[in-house]
Amino acid sequence: MVRTRSDAAALADAGYVRLNGKRVADNSQVVRLGDVVTLALDRSVRVLKVEGFCERRGTSAAARALYRELTTGSGVKASAATASSAKVAPPKIAAD
Repeated sequence: MVRTRSDAAALADAGYVRLNGKRVADNSQVVRLGDVVTLALDRSVRVLKVEGFCERRGTSAAARALYRELTTGSGVKASAATASSAKVAPPKIAAD
């Protein structure tokens, strides 16, 4: 996904994050157990279900245990397959 909280906040502010099918309007949106998060990343779209939270920052393996991939398949192969079938580009901004 993304490496830092600031990167995640930037994705939310830019409109690339949906929570339960609705665009996140603010990077401080509350996420609850069971929520479905959709991320439009550089070359793929990932759909994740929140299955837990942790008190402290941990390893990437511990973080992966806190969500379930709902995108077809899972792992690196699914991300590569999704990237080839559903490329997402930033919206075009018209010049004045």
